[in-house]
Amino acid sequence: MDYTIFYVLGGVLLVYLFISMNNRRKSKDRKSRKFMEGYRNTQRRNDSDEKTNGR
Repeated sequence: MDYTIFYVLGGVLLVYLFISMNNRRKSKDRKSRKFMEGYRNTQRRNDSDEKTNGR
């Protein structure tokens, strides 16, 4: 019996699992907003510097 179709389906399943895990990780990063960490503090610091410099 030829098992080629099972090898192909297994490969497709592995690719699907890899892509879905990668998308889940990206979604979790967006939800946690780690990429915005410290943004407001920097913005406030710049605003206070401008006020003291008379701008």
